[in-house]
Amino acid sequence: MHYVKPTLLFSAFLVLCPSFSWAQGQLAACLEQGKKEFAGRDYIHARSTFERCLKMDSQNVDTLLSLGGVALTQDKLDEARRYFLRAIGNMERTSPYFSYTYSMLGDIAFKQQQPQNALRYYERSLGYNRANVNSLVGKAVITENQGDVKTAAKLYETALAVEPLNVVARKRLTALEPLYFSDEEMLSALKQRYAALPDKKELSAADRELFAKMHSAEQRGGIEYLKSKYSVLPADYTVTLFKDTDFAREVLTVGGYNALQKQVGQDAVSVFQKMNVRTQDVFDLRDLQGNKIFLPDSTLTDSGFAVYNEALQGRKAFLLPKEDVPPTQDDLNKIAERISDLKKNGYTEISRAELALVQKQTNCSEDTLHQYMGLYVLVVSKNEKRYFIPQGETTDPKKGAAYYYVARARAQRDPKVVIPRNTLAQSYDSYGYKICSSVDGQLLEM
Repeated sequence: MHYVKPTLLFSAFLVLCPSFSWAQGQLAACLEQGKKEFAGRDYIHARSTFERCLKMDSQNVDTLLSLGGVALTQDKLDEARRYFLRAIGNMERTSPYFSYTYSMLGDIAFKQQQPQNALRYYERSLGYNRANVNSLVGKAVITENQGDVKTAAKLYETALAVEPLNVVARKRLTALEPLYFSDEEMLSALKQRYAALPDKKELSAADRELFAKMHSAEQRGGIEYLKSKYSVLPADYTVTLFKDTDFAREVLTVGGYNALQKQVGQDAVSVFQKMNVRTQDVFDLRDLQGNKIFLPDSTLTDSGFAVYNEALQGRKAFLLPKEDVPPTQDDLNKIAERISDLKKNGYTEISRAELALVQKQTNCSEDTLHQYMGLYVLVVSKNEKRYFIPQGETTDPKKGAAYYYVARARAQRDPKVVIPRNTLAQSYDSYGYKICSSVDGQLLEM
């Protein structure tokens, strides 16, 4: 979650004068006590104290905002929303709290997975205060999720201009660099990483791809990974950007990136071997979409890195050389739809063993059963098929023969199964013949 824990807003200063009433003094003391309890994370007592304050003045904005802050901290979102809306209803037109309150309402909507409502609240907050960092970051996150990366980057930059050490804004802005950097900025970044010559003027497609890969390796902890493999990391494997500032950042050099890729590849081989993959099969492993996970130089592809991470957790997310690519959800939906259509048209599914039984009783090949006798073969994957045949009596006895034999076998296990009449199968059986030739599995003529 991007939002910042709300800070309780209280009257900054109470002017003590003869007209200052005893009731006002009681309310101020009550608010001060609640403030201390909240600061000490004693939210239960803070809530109770602020509720007592509210009884003293049901329209006091500071109290309503404080109760809203406690409720939001406790993830009681609907309750927090009600308190913030009540506070807005009691604010003077010149109140400095409008921007804060609308920003908190944006956080609530965001947590309730209502991005459009959250965006409206953040924009309204920024209408009162263009430098509200929480609203800038909240709007940026939603804008980023909507795919407008460049606008999101500008919003993060604006937030950092106001609050340079904002962790969320800096982290998100860094993560977006490959998507919003100009060619000039990207070329400069490659030069900083010694991945481009100092006098290089034009950024190529290969340069852009290299930057994206190096940046991705940095984001997923590549530097820490390398450090775990060396007692002392070679000095030329990383460089520090913004050195001697509060936001110094260590990045990989091209040498460090290449070393990382080789190290990860070597470690992956060992991990896959521990998962009982034969050494000769390791470099032919594929991801679940069928793509090879190793490049020719024995380093991992992006999907290979994801497979490796799964393997580190003891989870198999790869395919061995002879394993089929599993069907996608779209494939499964199409298969289910086809099976439904077959059943509506009078087909029933038979097992591979039942198909073998039919072939034994008829001498017919699978091709003949498919071409003349109604067998439907549904290909699920390279090594998996499902079989369907017309069920019951049919107008064409050839197309009912397969079910006749299947039903006859099923009836031996379940007497409730009805064996349909089939003149073709029964007449052949009475003469001791098979429907097809034992030589080629083709239909015989009687």
